[in-house]
Amino acid sequence: MRRIEIHLKGGDSFESVIRAVKHFDTIDYSIIHTKPGDRRLVSILMREGNSQELIDAIHSTLEGQRDWRLSVIAIEASLPKAESTDGEKDARNTQAIREEILQDIGKGAVFDRDFAIFVGLSTVVAAVGMNSGSVAGVIGAMVIAPLLGPILAFAMGAALGDSALLRQSGRTLISGIMIALLCGLLLSFIVPVDLSSTELTSRAEVRLDAVALALAAGAAAALSVAKGQGAGLVGVMVAAALLPPGAAMGLLVGSGELELGARACLLLALNVACLILAALLTFRLRKIQPRQWIEQKNANAAVAINTAFWVACLIIVGALILYFDLGARVEFP
Repeated sequence: MRRIEIHLKGGDSFESVIRAVKHFDTIDYSIIHTKPGDRRLVSILMREGNSQELIDAIHSTLEGQRDWRLSVIAIEASLPKAESTDGEKDARNTQAIREEILQDIGKGAVFDRDFAIFVGLSTVVAAVGMNSGSVAGVIGAMVIAPLLGPILAFAMGAALGDSALLRQSGRTLISGIMIALLCGLLLSFIVPVDLSSTELTSRAEVRLDAVALALAAGAAAALSVAKGQGAGLVGVMVAAALLPPGAAMGLLVGSGELELGARACLLLALNVACLILAALLTFRLRKIQPRQWIEQKNANAAVAINTAFWVACLIIVGALILYFDLGARVEFP
């Protein structure tokens, strides 16, 4: 359940908004006259399934006008319990509003000092944990999950055809990966690299379960965000697919193990492609798309281009593994 509030002036636009409100199956709504001026506050209680349609209808009605604002507030509880004409349908339609998803995901696309520090610290913890064979250290680094934000933001930008979000999240993702590689490389000159550690050398193996992990992590992260749920736990899965191979690549290259470093690089590239592709397709299957039909056409083109690009990346990486005889480390459980 959500409360949608619209602040606007009286007049024709106000009447159009009220007609839109009455058209949808609202739980309740109220109109409050506010000051100064001829202002109205329309407060609406909506079920989960119809909130996006009502917001889009109101946005279309007020588009091009000034001096109005729409706010969405999540309702944790309400008494008495709202009657539902189809409770099972409401449960299936539970999904965060497009604007809510964009606001949450947009924060993770920003590259700032805190993001760089989180990536650096988590990489150091992961690298030390792998080098010492400490599973607890590797898991501790993954809990921070700093790379979840730009991964989801990039997939969302592709799903909506938002070029600005694509560029910003792409730069943040590349910067985060470069920081992880640099931290791993610098750490290799400080800490003796232990090649007998299975936690480290396993990140230089391309395994079927690693690909499955990346695909599942990307889909789970996108689904949790689309349904308005926390993505903290699946963030650990995303970090498992990115941080360890990135840190391992830096350690191995810095220690002179270029072949193992190349394998870790291929695993990292494979995981990035799988994560973004799975998240993008999940957003698409959840029908997260722009409001206007022109924007939807651009989004369709962006989805097609990105899907083709990341599928091509998967094919190229797979071909490189076979061509350079890295298949010796391709293991299937």
